[in-house]
Amino acid sequence: MAATTANQANLRQLVAAGLEATEQAMLQVIDSDVDVLRDASRHILGAGGKRVRPRLLLLSYLALGGRDVAYAAKPAAAVELMHTASVVHDDINDHGIVRRGRPSVNSVWGRTFALLTGDFLFTAVYELMAPYGRLNVDLAKAATALVEGETLQASAVKNNNLSREIYMQVISLKTAALFRAAAVIGAKLASAEREEIAALSDFGFYVGLAFQIVDDILDLTADEDTLGKTSGIDVQQGRGIAVALNADPGDQGNGSNGKHDTVDDIKRRLLEGDTMDRAREQIELLIASAVSCLSGLPVSPYRRELEALATQLVSRNY
Repeated sequence: MAATTANQANLRQLVAAGLEATEQAMLQVIDSDVDVLRDASRHILGAGGKRVRPRLLLLSYLALGGRDVAYAAKPAAAVELMHTASVVHDDINDHGIVRRGRPSVNSVWGRTFALLTGDFLFTAVYELMAPYGRLNVDLAKAATALVEGETLQASAVKNNNLSREIYMQVISLKTAALFRAAAVIGAKLASAEREEIAALSDFGFYVGLAFQIVDDILDLTADEDTLGKTSGIDVQQGRGIAVALNADPGDQGNGSNGKHDTVDDIKRRLLEGDTMDRAREQIELLIASAVSCLSGLPVSPYRRELEALATQLVSRNY
């Protein structure tokens, strides 16, 4: 019992130290001489957030024998800044006025400076990753996928053809790819074996899919205070899981074709039927698949923490 307690304390200390080093790396790299870039970047980072992606990277690193969390901090910071840049840009496209419980960057500084702030955060990723050689390839692939996913989503919304299949493609690209990159980079930093890297790649991907589906359900069911951002945007913008399921003939009911439904129509139809229950079942299957990917990794408190992370991410009152 004493050994287990000591191991858990050591885990918490290492993860906390890694996350603190990650925060410092982000603050250092955004310390621009241009006031608006520095202030807007500090504004969005200072709002906090779940820091899921850097935590995933650090735990993957620790689960495969890595212990120098300072060495892993800059890649963890790069992953988080890539995500943060994308949400700054998202709020421009969506006209979101709240992000992480604070006014969004575009609502404070306007669309032009928000766009430039997002660009600045993306470029900071290059600086952080410069010393890490071929790991840049893993993060570059995730960045490409992110843009492809957002573009595919925008195209589907414009053409009014966001189906369940396209929705899964979108979230695979715009969300799950960066989760996968975080897990893979953590594994590679620890000089993991090829099979271990592949296992964590799949783990990150499945967790990323489940995380985004939960996020989209919450956009439908939760209020702004719970979300920490403007709620209901997905349905209003004609995207997200609610719209995808509403457009599927097998999920519509009531004779709707889904093309002229109001936001309230879509919400009512999905919440009254069993559609959301089936979405929740899919989430549980994804998490079970993710956890099974870890079976070949060494048994350790860090592996158990990865399993716990997967479960925690999808238990957000959806």
